[in-house]
Amino acid sequence: MKTKLLALALALVMCLSLTTALCGCNSDNAKDATASQAQTAVPTEDPLWKTATYTENVTLGEGDTTIDVEVKAGDKAVTVTVNTDAENLEDALLGAQLVEGEEGAYGLYIKKVNGILADYDVDGAYWAMYKDGEYLTTGVNEAVITSGDHFELVYTK
Repeated sequence: MKTKLLALALALVMCLSLTTALCGCNSDNAKDATASQAQTAVPTEDPLWKTATYTENVTLGEGDTTIDVEVKAGDKAVTVTVNTDAENLEDALLGAQLVEGEEGAYGLYIKKVNGILADYDVDGAYWAMYKDGEYLTTGVNEAVITSGDHFELVYTK
């Protein structure tokens, strides 16, 4: 009888040990699966925007003239409202520190907008410019601004 009782107790201890081990593994696996699902459920950030200065709408500068500049790259866009006393788009954008570029034969060649680089020499990307939905056919230095103007700077490839 003692042998049967000892065998039963040993079997019970083994079952409890095995159950505890399996539950622990399943718990870790469940946590890993949940974490994996959470990672895939969160949309990945557009890599273009990882260097962006502004990721939400913002107002910059001071002055009597107010223009809206919509920055579009990938699937994301932000509107930067610029208050300025500048007379042309180049001075307004540079004054707000929204763009960076190089002076060329045709004026400022914009390479960075809102911290986002578009380098045609590297990957064929550039910043297309629009005013009130129309493609801007002048350089930014020749684009005269008035209060209420709406511009778009669009990352284009």
